[in-house]
Amino acid sequence: MVRRMRRALALLAVVLVPAPAAVASPNVVVIETDDQTVADLAAMPQTRALIGDAGVTFTRSFVSLSECCPSRATFLTGQYAHNHGVLSNELPFGGFTRLRGAETLPVWLERAGYATGLVGKYLNGYGRGDRYLVPPGWTDFEGLLGPFTYRFYGFTMNVNGALETTQLDYQTDAITERAVNFVQRSAGQPFFLWTTYVAPHAGGPTELEDPVAYKSTVAAPRHFGAFAGAPLPRPPSFNEVDVSDKPPLIRNRPRLAPRQIAALTETRRQRLASLLAVDEGVARIVETLRETGALANTMVIFTSDNGFMAGEHRVPSGKMLAYEPSIRVPLLVRVPGIPAGSRRDDLVWNGDLAPTILALAGAHPAFPLDGRSLFAPPDPRRAILLEGPAAPRTLGLPRFSGLRTPRYKYIEHLRGARELYDLRRDPYELANLARLPRMAGVKAQLGRRLARLQGCAGAGCLR
Repeated sequence: MVRRMRRALALLAVVLVPAPAAVASPNVVVIETDDQTVADLAAMPQTRALIGDAGVTFTRSFVSLSECCPSRATFLTGQYAHNHGVLSNELPFGGFTRLRGAETLPVWLERAGYATGLVGKYLNGYGRGDRYLVPPGWTDFEGLLGPFTYRFYGFTMNVNGALETTQLDYQTDAITERAVNFVQRSAGQPFFLWTTYVAPHAGGPTELEDPVAYKSTVAAPRHFGAFAGAPLPRPPSFNEVDVSDKPPLIRNRPRLAPRQIAALTETRRQRLASLLAVDEGVARIVETLRETGALANTMVIFTSDNGFMAGEHRVPSGKMLAYEPSIRVPLLVRVPGIPAGSRRDDLVWNGDLAPTILALAGAHPAFPLDGRSLFAPPDPRRAILLEGPAAPRTLGLPRFSGLRTPRYKYIEHLRGARELYDLRRDPYELANLARLPRMAGVKAQLGRRLARLQGCAGAGCLR
């Protein structure tokens, strides 16, 4: 195992560091939030300091299909949604039962001798059938049951095949406590822990401060009002004035009214407040790793399952769109041997997490993966496939597929609309260049690359 760690760290050294010292069998801790944007990291100073400032910040990290269940299935398989088959949150195209669970990341790590733990949200739809089912690969499974996932109080968990209901505990704190306990129990053996918080996703119970007709999250009581007065970010794309060059999904939307903007402002404040408990949880987990002597031998990853819209391009809220706020997610990685404060600006996506973890652990997947290690040498020509809803009008959204390259974004909508943005000159996606004659060559080239990626598998997804 020491030789495997040395080889893995040598790969990291190619990109980031001089020759780091080899260490023993590495642990892996993945901490994931739900619907968190990169901008939301502003509420998490301890997370930024303990993981990002102590390791690597990936500034251009994306998800391929911006929805909870498909994104989580990609994390567990290292595959695009068109390969793992989980195309949405609900049946018939998605949900927990669509995942082929016999061959996933925890299964491969367990075969390699790892203790594997899940604490928190698993996959949408889990628990609607056999509530006592423990998915394959987990030596310690403590998952929220589907109907209770978005209850910040009064939730039920499947704890290794037994149901436990908690009425008074705040959900985020309960998840942290269970994660800390797993780390303490697992000291002395290699382990993999996926701690998956629901915040800042909307949930219950309803509170007096909640905006009318807008779903919002629930902060811990100690954090109520922590961001009172905080303004709503208004990038140039916010409540976009001219959307005449956008597809009908955007073009037909009215501009946001003042009451809508006020509601978005309040939901934003609540989202930030809910992340304070997550930030405290990250600090507790890292401190527990330090206290048990495991931190120097542990890779810690912090990320989110998808981004979230908050008024950009007149979209008041939601995801499953190809625009940057929907697909861009935070990604911070602390790993032995990497200098503090490193930054990476090359394109990475959530399908890269499984290959990274497997390479570090010396474990092997059962099939070729579509992603690659985060610490492979940067590829300036890399393109990431963007996958849209599985069926027309899913959540009112049309189908699309797209491509994100270091410079361009190209989107093909099912009914013929096209979008092309030069992100180097137009990072807020204000000017759709798809109809300009001078961009015909670029559009054709991107269209050919998109056609190849739409059905790619394994190494074919890296070209």
